[in-house]
Order: sequence, then structure tokens, then C-alpha cells
Amino acid sequence: MTKKFGWTKAVLIHQIENKSYEKYLLNQTSFDQALPASLRNQAKLAVKDEYTFDFLELSEEHSEYELEQSILKNIRSFLIEMGGNFAFIGNQYRLSVGTKEYSNDLLLFHRRLRCLVAVELKIGEFEPEHKGKMEFYLSVLNDQMKLPEENDAVGIIICKTKDKTVVEYALKNATHPIGVSTYTLTTKLPESYFGLLPSTDEIREILSVLT
Repeated sequence: MTKKFGWTKAVLIHQIENKSYEKYLLNQTSFDQALPASLRNQAKLAVKDEYTFDFLELSEEHSEYELEQSILKNIRSFLIEMGGNFAFIGNQYRLSVGTKEYSNDLLLFHRRLRCLVAVELKIGEFEPEHKGKMEFYLSVLNDQMKLPEENDAVGIIICKTKDKTVVEYALKNATHPIGVSTYTLTTKLPESYFGLLPSTDEIREILSVLT
């Protein structure tokens, strides 16, 4: 990845500390049943199980609008965290269906997969209905936006939390390629928590008793 995307030493260290490799291996997607074999592995390398948005200046309590706006202000860092092959197309991307208009939070393009990527941001827990809404967006993108030489669009739902069993059932019969991920704003414990935790010596003493 460093060779491919020209990561600096700082970016490489950041990716290692965030355990990016593990997060790719743990991802939850419908790619096995919704994508041709030629695209599955590359698609799995495009979606992490968890994203670290520690570059966003947000408190733990924030709205979806604040999350989206902060991502737009830090779009370069966001695309790096997403993996490096993504290009930004737009936010609140309007999709017209019949007499109604719908807005997809973020629309990206993946250069290796050669497809549009719809990203939906959720500040709460993943809900099964999120998958249905994403499939609707992907159907519209494939019909209205996809160019003849491009592959079908992929969806990524990024939530604050998720129950992996719920995600598994929600994606079980998905007909579109969708990945469900979570996000965190920091990899470090807030300083205010330190006084509530046992010290290293106290942990060592407890372990010695248990063993």
C-alpha cells in the first residue's frame, strides 16, 4: 500500500497503529453473493470493518450533518483512511426517481473496481432498514449514473456501532454489493478515563494472583 499510494512514514505508522490490515479481514459484506468472482477479492480490500476518523474535530455527541461536514473539510484524510483507491464525486448527491428526489450522503468512485461507491453515514447503530435504502440507491445509480464501461455500484454503510449478527442476517440475501462498517473518532482513551482504570502495577499484581 505504501508503494502503491506513496504513503509517508507518518501515514504508514498511523495505518499500522489503527490495525488497518485486521479491519480489512474482518469486514462484513454481501460481496460473495453479489459480485462476480473477478471482483470479489478486490472489493473486500476496499471496505474495512472499522474506520478511524481521528482527524475529524468532533465531540462524541454529534449529528449526521456535523459528521458529513467535518468529512468534507478533511476530505483528503478521509480518502486516505478509506484506502487510497477512492475519488470523491460529491455529497448529498441528488437522485431523481419519479416525482421525488433522494440524496445519497457521499458518492465516491473506486478506481480499481471501476465503479461508483455510495456511502451512507449513520451516527447510531446499524438497522436492517439501512440495507434496503442502500439497495434502492444502488439500483438508481446503476440505471441512471453508471457508464457502459463501469461495473455495478457498491454501497458502504458506515455506522457508529453494529451488531455483527444483525448485519449478517441483513446481508444474507442482498442482491447488491454492500458493506457495513463502523467508525470511531479516536484510537486513544480520553485522559479523563485514566484515573478510573487500574495502573500497570495493579494489573500485574492481579494477574500474578490469578496465575
